Amino acid sequence: MIDSYIQPKEIVIDSTLSLVKYYPNYKRSFPWYQDLEVCKQVDNRDSPYDLKLLSQMYRYLSRAGECYYIKFRENGRSRLIGDITLYNGEIAIVICKEYQNRHLGRKSVEALIKRAKQVGWTKVDAEIYSFNKQSQKMFLSVGFQQIASERYRITL
Repeated sequence: MIDSYIQPKEIVIDSTLSLVKYYPNYKRSFPWYQDLEVCKQVDNRDSPYDLKLLSQMYRYLSRAGECYYIKFRENGRSRLIGDITLYNGEIAIVICKEYQNRHLGRKSVEALIKRAKQVGWTKVDAEIYSFNKQSQKMFLSVGFQQIASERYRITL
């Protein structure tokens, strides 16, 4: 929760993409955190999450800020494809492997940058590991600048 602000239940980005307020749905999100490449990209982990760690992470993120699932509609079917969070002045995002490199993460980050402006933030940081060139490129494309070896920032 961001102080003094009510988190929207949904942020509609376009007709195929929206951000849905976090609710426990480990059946869908757990597989993302079983993919070792995704775990490495996001948390520099060489092992997958277990359900206990996943639930702890979501509880922390949803209490420290606003946590959303990324919902994508394709071929008449909606599915959750990742998560994105604004917390403690930062943004973090996870997109499951099969939906990466389709600009869905970029659109989701842009939507949360707008949300950060709405709640009065003046800047947003992102921690991106030096080996994660894919995320670096995406964050730079939406206006973030590198301010340290693994820290990026956008001034709002």
